[in-house]
Formats: sequence, C-alpha cells, structure tokens
Amino acid sequence: MDTSMLAFLGISILVIVTPGPDTVLTIRNTLLGGRSGGVFTALGVTIGQLTWAIATSAGMVAMLLASEPVFHTVKLAGAAYLIGLGAHSLFMALRPANRATAATEAGVRTRLRPVVALRQGIVNNLGNPKMAAFFASILPQFAPPGQGMFSSLVLLCVIFSLLTLTWLVVYALAVSVVGGFLRQPKVRRVVEGAVGAVLIGLGARLATESR
Repeated sequence: MDTSMLAFLGISILVIVTPGPDTVLTIRNTLLGGRSGGVFTALGVTIGQLTWAIATSAGMVAMLLASEPVFHTVKLAGAAYLIGLGAHSLFMALRPANRATAATEAGVRTRLRPVVALRQGIVNNLGNPKMAAFFASILPQFAPPGQGMFSSLVLLCVIFSLLTLTWLVVYALAVSVVGGFLRQPKVRRVVEGAVGAVLIGLGARLATESR
C-alpha cells in the first residue's frame, strides 16, 4: 500500500469517526428501531454518500459548489431536516411522564421500520452539502490525473463509503447492546432530550456556518 493511499485512509478515518449528523441519527434510530433501525440508517447514509460520490466523479458537484443559491438551498433543507428530527426528539422527551411512558410503550410495539430508517439516512446525508465539498476538494488529490482519474475517484469514494458503513454499523451494534437500559422510560427521556438538542445544534450550525 503506497503512502498516498495510507494518507487517504488516515484522513477518511478522522473525518468518519468525528461525530456528526449521521452518527447522531444512527444512535437515535437504533434507540427507536433497535439493531435493524441503526443498521438501515447506516445503509441509507452510505447510499447518500455514494450518490455524492457519483456526482463528484461525474463533475456535477462542481456545478453545485459553483452555484451559491443552489448550495445554500441544499444546506438549508438539510438543516431544517435535522432541526425537525431534533424537535421531535425533544418533544417526546419533554412530554408529561404518564404520556411519555405510554408513548414509550407504544414505541416498543411499533418500532421504527427499517425502510423509514433507510430513508432518513439517505435524506440526512444528501441534505449535507459538506459531503459534496469533501468529495470535491479532498478526493481528487489522491486520484492520478489522466484517463484513469474517473475510475480512481469512484474507487476512493466506494472505500470511504464502506469505511463509513462499517463505523456506523459498529456504533449501532454497540448502542443496541445497551438498548434495553437506554429504553427505560426515565433514561430514554434523558437520551432523547440530549439527542434532540444535539440534532438541533447541528442543524443550526449547518444553517449558519459558511462553506
């Protein structure tokens, strides 16, 4: 393995393990849907990344980054989605105890469906134009110029996405192991409140920060 690939793997791992919207959503959906909820969220995130990757390799992301209105529209849509998810978690955490308990028991019976978790993972990742900026600015540095650049970019994107999937699945499995404890009514309310606050904070930061 050459030094260029090692450098790429090092940067990718640092980016992936840094907690962000995808990680928080995976934790949230693991609590709501168990192991399958977390795994399907991770799969959705990966599909979103692969979509950004194909767009990067085909040059479409360059058009997005060059268009300020389009970039900000995508960014604000992603921020609104995060804030909406966070507000829902806070609402569930702050409901009166008797209603929260009933909602928790109902939630156990009607767990988050895998297809919903998958969709949320896709939308959450596609709503974060920072992924476009990362793929467009970092990956080309590790792809050789010339005719083989497109295939090299695709390969790097696939590697990055698979690393992300592995990390988020490990996260989901770890959370599911202690899921019984975390789903106790009092504990769950605290966790939902914390996750909701984090999601709202991430959404607000995404909406207000510059590129």
